[in-house]
Amino acid sequence: MPSNERVRILVVDDEEIVRESLAGWLDKDGYLVEQAADGRSALARLGAQPFSILISDLKMPEMDGLALQAEARKLQPSLAVVIMTAYATVDTAVTAMKQGAFDYLVKPFDPEELSMMMQKIVAQQELVRENAVLRKALRKEHQLQDLASKAPAMQAVFELARTAARSSSTILILGESGAGKEVLARAIHAESPRAAGPFVEVSCAALTESLLESELFGHEKGSFTGAMARHKGKFEAAHQGTLFLDEVGDVGPKLQLDLLRVLEERRFHRIGGNEIVEVDVRIVAATNRDLQKAVASGAFREDLFYRLNVIPIRLPPLRDRREDIPLLMEHFLERLSAELGRPVDGVTPEAMNALVAHPWPGNVRELRNVLERGAVVARGPVIELADLGLELPGPTRGDAPRPGVATAPDQSLDEVERRHIIAVLAHTGFNVSQSARVLGVDRVTLYSKMRRYGLKRDGDDEPTTAPPR
Repeated sequence: MPSNERVRILVVDDEEIVRESLAGWLDKDGYLVEQAADGRSALARLGAQPFSILISDLKMPEMDGLALQAEARKLQPSLAVVIMTAYATVDTAVTAMKQGAFDYLVKPFDPEELSMMMQKIVAQQELVRENAVLRKALRKEHQLQDLASKAPAMQAVFELARTAARSSSTILILGESGAGKEVLARAIHAESPRAAGPFVEVSCAALTESLLESELFGHEKGSFTGAMARHKGKFEAAHQGTLFLDEVGDVGPKLQLDLLRVLEERRFHRIGGNEIVEVDVRIVAATNRDLQKAVASGAFREDLFYRLNVIPIRLPPLRDRREDIPLLMEHFLERLSAELGRPVDGVTPEAMNALVAHPWPGNVRELRNVLERGAVVARGPVIELADLGLELPGPTRGDAPRPGVATAPDQSLDEVERRHIIAVLAHTGFNVSQSARVLGVDRVTLYSKMRRYGLKRDGDDEPTTAPPR
């Protein structure tokens, strides 16, 4: 437990005799004590330096204790607030506690009671600090840049990624949508000797083959209609850095050959140009497709596959590492708290059970989206089960499967995914944008899966296709 000399307390009361008495008792206990006669001067002091504890009278002119508490917590979120009142009503105490007060004191109060309360607060604050240090150390132990995991399979991924990052070899990241392939690619770049260079990302699934060719290799002025000026491509932009080719399994046959050549020679021509462009680029590619099956079927070049598959790293899906869900939850809630500008302290036990039980077809991305929804709609700092928006009850006989519900264990993974997508589309009235958010994927990925499974609206002749970009 820290020395009381390190604990700074602010006493606020419009009655001087009360302030002086409190300050005298706390000073004898060794605390650093300052006084303020009203809420405005108290906020000025809180804005100027940190305090551990605020002791405020409830009834004060202009700004009462509850209003002061609300403003003070904005300035110093970890501040412990004690409300003093001569009106010992249950409603007053409940209101103060609901709004975040640590405790309350009823005037006139016993100095011994005051001392015991201060000791209790100081002990709890020290425990919170110790826990924060331990959590930080734990995250560091189980973290690779922005990736957090304590699952043995992911620890093996981290070890391989750190080793691979030190080389210049091409890396192929394999895994389902939302599993964290881009985050791993960024971590590899950050851990590599190229960390000071650019990290350039291009989604091979988001563009047509002709647009993707121009995006990767650039073009010269006048090389095609609309080419009003020279455009440097992603390969040039990534010079002396890392180029991340996301969803490389979606590249068409012609571009596969172009990629093979640049991977072999590290040089190319811009579209419509004769100048040879040489680049020093580290390639990290990713896909959610089975490229070996694509090679066997003739959809993907075998020689390009082997050029990409120098160091393959497979990311396990979230359902295979459920022990990571609490760690990931804490990681995301810490960020969401900063983004929302208010504390998001955790989830209820019921909500945690639901998070661990959910099948997570959208993987870590879906988990992040579910927690963001929960943090936004939660009425307090703790997210409740209802805030998550997960549909937990299983379907009755004859019902369509519902989003978020595990299906029979004898179904293949493709069938589970197909049924889940159907359920989400039905749930949203076939709103593709809303369905993509629920699934934790982008619209391009969802359209691709809908084509794969032949999913279409009633009345459509062909499976749904993505709109032109």
